[in-house]
Amino acid sequence: MGHDKHHKDYNCVCRAVEEIFDAQEAIEEQCPTSCFSNLLNPAISPGRDTVPFILYTKKGDPFTIFGNVGGFTGDMACFKTIFFRVENIKDCCATLSLLRPVDGDGETISVCDPCDPDFFGLEKTNYCIEVDLQNFTAIQCLPPDLVGRARDTKKHHHHG
Repeated sequence: MGHDKHHKDYNCVCRAVEEIFDAQEAIEEQCPTSCFSNLLNPAISPGRDTVPFILYTKKGDPFTIFGNVGGFTGDMACFKTIFFRVENIKDCCATLSLLRPVDGDGETISVCDPCDPDFFGLEKTNYCIEVDLQNFTAIQCLPPDLVGRARDTKKHHHHG
């Protein structure tokens, strides 16, 4: 409502991230009737509090960030990820936490391509970045079920 008109028209990526943030926040209180509410409705998906997403740069590439640089946390390896969770957003500047990609065994992997055959699920982390959402041209929301995905559904999948 009170957006400056001289400040470029409101970016659709900003709007999408704000919608996701509102949907995640609303889980605690009540279920809103936005398009994201069914994804996050606790009755449908118990324990789901994250809409993971990929941001795309102006060149059309997934935005890639490094997590756990130096490997200081637990036994976790340094990793590359293109998957994020919104933690906060104000005026198109967002705090995003990195979602750690894991394979079918729950091992940390680096993923720069969402169709990577080893990619199985995502784990929440405390690694955060600040981004200006106006630098991105597209956002792709992914199923909340990717976060904390149960591994036993893919026991037959072994890599050698």
